[in-house]
Amino acid sequence: MNKTIKIGSATVGASSPTFIVAEMSGNHLQDYDRAIRIIHAAKEAGADAIKLQTYTADTITVDGTNDCFHIHGSIWDGMSLHKLYEEAYTPWDWQPKLMEEAEKLGLICFSSPFDFTAVDFMEKMNMPAYKIASYEINDIPLIRKIAKLHKPIIFATGIAEFEDLDLALSVCREEGNEDVMLLKCVSAYPTPYELINLNTIPTLAEKYNCLMGLSDHSMGSAVAVASVALGARMVEKHLTLSRADGGPDGAFSMEPAEFKQMCKDIRIVEKALGSSTYQLTPQQIDERKESRSLFVVKDMKQGDTFTPDNCRSIRPGIGLHTKYYEEILGKTATKDIEKGTPLSWELVK
Repeated sequence: MNKTIKIGSATVGASSPTFIVAEMSGNHLQDYDRAIRIIHAAKEAGADAIKLQTYTADTITVDGTNDCFHIHGSIWDGMSLHKLYEEAYTPWDWQPKLMEEAEKLGLICFSSPFDFTAVDFMEKMNMPAYKIASYEINDIPLIRKIAKLHKPIIFATGIAEFEDLDLALSVCREEGNEDVMLLKCVSAYPTPYELINLNTIPTLAEKYNCLMGLSDHSMGSAVAVASVALGARMVEKHLTLSRADGGPDGAFSMEPAEFKQMCKDIRIVEKALGSSTYQLTPQQIDERKESRSLFVVKDMKQGDTFTPDNCRSIRPGIGLHTKYYEEILGKTATKDIEKGTPLSWELVK
């Protein structure tokens, strides 16, 4: 697939390096200086971008008493949605300053909006791309408003059925926005490995003819690194300074040293993937001489018959090809041959 999209100064596509994104989310713990330190840690670890989230508790939900506004069966079990988002949101007055700090370091900064006011606010910051979070995949008015901006839109697929993706992408096309990307994602925190199904990355890429990436909430870096081999062109992982510091997303976030190792491993995999064209490197071509070929392995006199006892396939590969072995057996030597001589046709009669 030759599709590419531009996110700020970065080109994301099949022939470009994997776009590695550090998700800050609520790991700033409502401490501005800590948010700055996370941005610096992302740069030091090798990330290409830092991602924020632009909402308030009141723009994403309401402070309702009904049980439907409470979380069940996750690391936030028992919390109300409103309380969780009060703890996790990134103050809006920080965000222009965080973006400026990221840009000073050479990091791209973008965000996920959760309502119209967030989009308008982000546009004032000249946001280079928009991420649609998993649970907003069916917010069609929000998607349409963003699509009209004609900036890249990155969709997390965490809870998306095909019909959700069909509708979201059709809205983008209706608004003339083809700069879309899907992130394989599972909305479970942390995500059990057996639920991830990385093999759907090429499936979705083919079905929707779009770039694919991974938004990963599993522990460790194995899943993220493996996704690159399956075609992920963007990898997003949560970053915190220390899991021990807690916070809404701390339990499934990477620490800086882990994030740095993941970045290194992704770059190694990119080099190792190489080309899809099967051909030997110059070194491999040179190494072919160390392969097998036919040799005389016992001293022979002129007229002696070639047998399995005096003619064998051995290393190195400078004699006749082994495919001639059966043809040579039973023929005779044209002259005396010393043990260890590579076989050639001039020695065979």
